[in-house]
Amino acid sequence: MSEEVQRPTGLEGPPWFVANELLAFVVELAALVLLCWWGFATGDGVLLSLLLGLGTPAVAIVLWWLCAAPKSKLQPGLAVVLVVKALVLGGGAAALYGLGHPVAAVVAGFVVVVNTTVAEVFRRRTPGYGT
Repeated sequence: MSEEVQRPTGLEGPPWFVANELLAFVVELAALVLLCWWGFATGDGVLLSLLLGLGTPAVAIVLWWLCAAPKSKLQPGLAVVLVVKALVLGGGAAALYGLGHPVAAVVAGFVVVVNTTVAEVFRRRTPGYGT
């Protein structure tokens, strides 16, 4: 009988992993808020503002659900997951830049890159994570 190794899921694991997972969740929510804010601020007229303000984060949510969520519907490879994360999370940083906050956008982009790198490296080294 083989002994199965317990893998961290959710908020289990070393404290640094838990902190990084919580930061990842905050970064994901912040990206959606920033995309929404950008859409409402960018749209010229009420209809376009509504379309961009609600449509941009909605598209991001669908992309995330299909490809980047831990139990995504498509279960794509790492390359596709990273592209979707770059689009959604990087899109949040780009939205912040578009709103006229270039320094905050650079900081947000840095946080996204470091947080995503730490999360993906740890998850890939831990077979069975998220299953």
